[in-house]
Amino acid sequence: MTIQNAAVQNKVIWITGASGGIGEALARELAADGARLILSARRKSELERVRASLANSTQHLLLPLDITDSAAVTLALHTIKQQIGGLDWLINNAGISQRALITDTTSDTDRKLFEVDYFAQINLTRQALPLLLTDGSGKVVFVSSVAGLVGTQYRGSYSAAKAALHLWANSLRAEMFQQGLTVATIFPGFVKTDVSRNALTGDGSALGQMDDAQANAMSAEAFAGQAVKALLKGKNYIVIGGLKERLAALASRLSPELLYKMIRKSKVR
Repeated sequence: MTIQNAAVQNKVIWITGASGGIGEALARELAADGARLILSARRKSELERVRASLANSTQHLLLPLDITDSAAVTLALHTIKQQIGGLDWLINNAGISQRALITDTTSDTDRKLFEVDYFAQINLTRQALPLLLTDGSGKVVFVSSVAGLVGTQYRGSYSAAKAALHLWANSLRAEMFQQGLTVATIFPGFVKTDVSRNALTGDGSALGQMDDAQANAMSAEAFAGQAVKALLKGKNYIVIGGLKERLAALASRLSPELLYKMIRKSKVR
């Protein structure tokens, strides 16, 4: 057994958005390392498919959940407490993306993006804190986006919601350090998943197709391997992506003016 496996063996880890893409890949990686998983998403049939593919499949708990339903979140946490007793990690992975110009986006679409990508995430996290801190420790992981660091065309509200999530995570880290809570934020670049198919257009309908940047990106499995490795090393600010995305994240801190000269010339959708 490797040191990495030992670090998560028998840890209780709750993953939202676990029915596909990054969430499914993280589940597979962590299950192989010996973690006991709680898998949540809206589609129970897809959660069952994911669980059946995992190592030690019978030990993992399925909690079908719409994270925007606060009462359902409360009930899910009650179920975890009753059936498992505690929670070691919470990975906030559920979310929705956007592919629309600001001028074409309705205020209802803006609000839907913020409801899923920001308000639901922080509500779930706040409600989960007592369980996470039962043993004087716990880890919260937020899956943000490189778009939340740089802001790009066609992702105005999505970028804003992911940026808000990142800064809320920073505040949580500062406030809860003495209580033993660890807070990490992952900033994915392009990953080959269905995120662009499900992305909202300006009127709130789904885009329905995979864009070129997503189709040519790293696999969800490669992403999950890097993410878990970084988390087990204790890193709390984790940028994962291709060279362009990693350079953009760096430029956002070192030279925003240069970054936006580059972004204005980009044709990524």
